[in-house]
Amino acid sequence: MAADIQIRKATTEDVPRLREVIEASVRGLQAVDYSAAQIEGALKSVYGVDSQLIADGTYLVAEIFESNHKPTIVKPTIVACGGWSKRKTLYGGDQFAGREDSLLDSAHDAAKIRAFFVHPDWTRRGIGSLILEACEKAAREAGFTRLEMGATLSGVAFYKAKGYAAVENQQAALGNGEVLPIVRMAKSV
Repeated sequence: MAADIQIRKATTEDVPRLREVIEASVRGLQAVDYSAAQIEGALKSVYGVDSQLIADGTYLVAEIFESNHKPTIVKPTIVACGGWSKRKTLYGGDQFAGREDSLLDSAHDAAKIRAFFVHPDWTRRGIGSLILEACEKAAREAGFTRLEMGATLSGVAFYKAKGYAAVENQQAALGNGEVLPIVRMAKSV
């Protein structure tokens, strides 16, 4: 069975599936780097859909169109998401208390690479790379020459392979009293 991958802008209609992908990604891919308590706390207070990214048109989804080469209609399935932002918030979904949604100045500020999640069934197929490349291209077209992110420990190796350098270790306070170690990473484009 072959799969066709397409990248498109996320819409508000995608939110229920995005929540499923985010939770599956976090639970399936971050258990090596974070404790169960950190994962639960992060899912409740940091990770999640950022509706501002969707409204700005800077959040992307990867859809899989599976085909068995028969003339059938196949419904696309969202298997990954990620975006970039022209706003100051470095990480966190709608429920994250540490948001700062004021606009960045592309002449001085770095665009933010945000909220990348791949469903565990679809890792190691280049899907995250496709979304990242699309985000970097869009940020460049918007006038940004620098990019930065708050990478999870699980994502650091991926972003290093894509040219990002670790800038500082940070900790996000979680609602359950735990903290989530993240790494602020940056890249010039």
